[in-house]
Amino acid sequence: MFIEFVGAAQTVTGSKHLIRTKHANVLLDCGMFQGRRKEANRLNQELGVDAPSLDAVILSHAHIDHSGALPLLVRQGFDGPIYTTPATRDLCAVMLEDAAMIQANDARFINKTIARDRASGLDPVEPLFSVEDVLRVLERMIAVPYRRTAEVAPGVRVTFYDAGHVLGSAISAIDVEESPGSGGKTKRVVFTGDLGRKNMPILKDPEIVEGAHALLTESTYGDRLHKPIAAMEDDLASVLERTYQRGGKVVIPSFALERAQELLYAINELKRRGRMPKMPVYVDSPLTVKITDIFRIHPECYDAETRALIRENRSPFDFEELRYVSDKEESIAIDASPEPCVIISASGMCEAGRVVHHLKATIEDPKNTVCIVGFQAAHTLGRRIVERRPRVKIFGVERDLRAEVVIMNGFSAHADQRDLVQYAGELKERGPLGRIALVHGEETPQKALIAKMKENGLDDAVAPGPGDVIEI
Repeated sequence: MFIEFVGAAQTVTGSKHLIRTKHANVLLDCGMFQGRRKEANRLNQELGVDAPSLDAVILSHAHIDHSGALPLLVRQGFDGPIYTTPATRDLCAVMLEDAAMIQANDARFINKTIARDRASGLDPVEPLFSVEDVLRVLERMIAVPYRRTAEVAPGVRVTFYDAGHVLGSAISAIDVEESPGSGGKTKRVVFTGDLGRKNMPILKDPEIVEGAHALLTESTYGDRLHKPIAAMEDDLASVLERTYQRGGKVVIPSFALERAQELLYAINELKRRGRMPKMPVYVDSPLTVKITDIFRIHPECYDAETRALIRENRSPFDFEELRYVSDKEESIAIDASPEPCVIISASGMCEAGRVVHHLKATIEDPKNTVCIVGFQAAHTLGRRIVERRPRVKIFGVERDLRAEVVIMNGFSAHADQRDLVQYAGELKERGPLGRIALVHGEETPQKALIAKMKENGLDDAVAPGPGDVIEI
């Protein structure tokens, strides 16, 4: 068995890892690359895999950097099954359609801007895929509940375990038979997808998998430790209060899946404790509204505390000051209003969607705050804001960054260095774990994580580059 690292190799976006056996080719994730527009378009068009040769896809979760290139894969000739969890299938139905619509809308907006300013030097853009492509993906999805085993290709089986990262996220235990049907030697590869954190609100903790021979693990925060969630709620309360006192707006670019729901949970807790200023909270993302509805129909993913809240009719997704915004005109009115407020809006890396319009309206005013609550990939608008560059480009126009910038990575749903080392150690205690391949991380965090793993007796950890192949 060989594993080729096609995407999210020494970088964070575009997750794709190809398992090749004598009898099958199975792709783990098929994510969209996010970064510089020209580079992203090239990498997303050139997927790096031969789509017709694939027997199946195993999808860890619905985030676009893991699922977003599936429509392109189907367009390029893949006609096999896509295995994932029930919640992930439901989420992909709305998230991939939303991605197609955002691409179409942003292409129209950018092309109009280019047409007005011919000296800009920008090339016209086209959407990567259409809603029709998304429908073809959904037709191929097979939902497999946690802890059930499915044969996905000759000699290849998968069992999903809860990753605790986002609703429906899965750790994939992939069992590969050397000679299918012979009952002979089997190797187990465990792919974390994105690994969650323990004791986070709403979702269960990540599950430990038995019998792993090899581990493919994310490494996004391999060089740092997160603050406890309670400390992040204190920091959030401070941000809200001082921005309110300035008469400003708090703009929170947020992934529509999970991060937005965790923020609502935290804000609701602040309100319950009397620590929330009297200001409206707008969830300005039609996608987030749809995703929150999907949360309501998948209580099997909740932890015990959240299930208790639901039973007591104290949903964390509803409170007095909360407004879910779908209408475009209402979204525009939020920016026009002089009143302080909180705006939670997608996308999480500020590359598309309504949050870009909110940043355009607020980023040059020092009374406002941009609150970053998740990882920002290199070359995205979100990363440039994190770096506090004095000027940032929004819709092709340079703008002064005068708003306060607050970074709160403690809200991250990604495991930190301690979590990642501990998870690999627990797998080694429960199986013959050998090779550990770090994916979905940048070079500096990966080097730090490899060093920390070696300190803890996990000596066979590597960080494959794009196109690298390892044998299991």
